Amino acid sequence: MKTGLLKLVRFASVLSLAVWAEGPRAAAQTPAGLDLQLYAGLTITGAVGTVYQIQYVTDLAQTNNPSAWRCLEFLQLPVSPYLWADKSAPATGQRFYRAVVFPAPTNLVFTPPGTFRMGSPANEVDRSSDEGPQTAVTISRGFWMGKYEVTQGEYLAVMGSNPSYFTGDSNRPVERVNWFDATNYCGALTQRERAAGRIATNSVYRLPTEAEWEYACRAGTSDRRFSYGDDPGYTSLGNYAWYSDNSGGTTHPVGGKLPNPWGLYDMHGNVWEWCQDWAGPYLGGIAVDPQGAATGFRRVFRGGDWYDYARYCRSACRNDVYPNDRLIYIGFRVLLAPGQP
Repeated sequence: MKTGLLKLVRFASVLSLAVWAEGPRAAAQTPAGLDLQLYAGLTITGAVGTVYQIQYVTDLAQTNNPSAWRCLEFLQLPVSPYLWADKSAPATGQRFYRAVVFPAPTNLVFTPPGTFRMGSPANEVDRSSDEGPQTAVTISRGFWMGKYEVTQGEYLAVMGSNPSYFTGDSNRPVERVNWFDATNYCGALTQRERAAGRIATNSVYRLPTEAEWEYACRAGTSDRRFSYGDDPGYTSLGNYAWYSDNSGGTTHPVGGKLPNPWGLYDMHGNVWEWCQDWAGPYLGGIAVDPQGAATGFRRVFRGGDWYDYARYCRSACRNDVYPNDRLIYIGFRVLLAPGQP
């Protein structure tokens, strides 16, 4: 890696800023370029499509301390060079930035920011009333989504136990976990990966919000019943999902069916997946990074499962249950994102 420090810039508002950039070293590629920035941000020069971790420190003396750097966002470089601005920069104080190539974590898929229509249109076959009104949702920052549902082997390695009913193959999704089990797993995984230096000090593994889950499930599609198409007769669903018609009354090892267009497996079927949100109605209109209801009694889960009918595997289908419930058809998948800056 090639690193350089820019000159200190002082604004009339007393904002002090220095920009620190780090780019990949590769054959036939110009190292990251550095220049003076008159805004809170930096210029990134690198391979288009590469995912960078944008990090900062507030103390220049801490730049050589790996644990001092905090992650602001994951950025997939759209063009090179690219001018990135820190929208969360405080009005006063200082931040020193760098952009570090973030190697794709095992079994995670990068999900870029974007906008989609959450919920189903009023004329969608087999829809439920709680799938509307449709809401125009913007996911403002990219995140890493689990390529697969968390397996029994992964859960055992982190938590030291396997609560699942359908055992015999550690690649089956873990189930019979309640919402607290799932969030505790995310917390323990975060601690392990931070200690190993594989994620930034403030990066976290967590459950996806309901909006993030549906956005990842749809994979760039809107107003279609499934990520692969409308499929009004459910004739193609068996290529993508384990559900009541083809599961044989059991879960199956993850990744056994076709992925959605973003490379995520079992977003339809196999086991339902816990989300972060309390259950609540959609508000309609426009929303940015919605977090669901502020309070509630039940937690959301999404995606359909091995036991239920095809209509429950639709991208817009919602379900909820008490967070203490442990059921043989609910599991989860993880999401990796920056925590508080």
